[in-house]
Amino acid sequence: MHVDLPEKRYYKIGEVAKAFNVNASLIRFWEKEFDIIKPKKNAKGNRLFTADDIANFKLIFNLVKERGFTLDGAKQKLKKNLDGAVFNHQIISRLEEVKAELVKIKNQL
Repeated sequence: MHVDLPEKRYYKIGEVAKAFNVNASLIRFWEKEFDIIKPKKNAKGNRLFTADDIANFKLIFNLVKERGFTLDGAKQKLKKNLDGAVFNHQIISRLEEVKAELVKIKNQL
């Protein structure tokens, strides 16, 4: 999944939800369910997500929404082999980027 977010230090929950095309409640739920999501909170208690949190959301989104893992299955996958899951997700993301470029070139011909 390609997430369109500008590069910055922190992202608000609404920005994250919009980028993933989900409700903010799902973002809060996943934050509680997955310990790899650790947003900072400002004085008002608003969540501020880092680029690492966004990368972890991409991984969780891929496992749950795209690959059909249950929450427990996704947790087990991340617990057993976080590095392998991250690496696989990076490969898939890169292949999707290459595919998009090839389609773009094809459409220009």
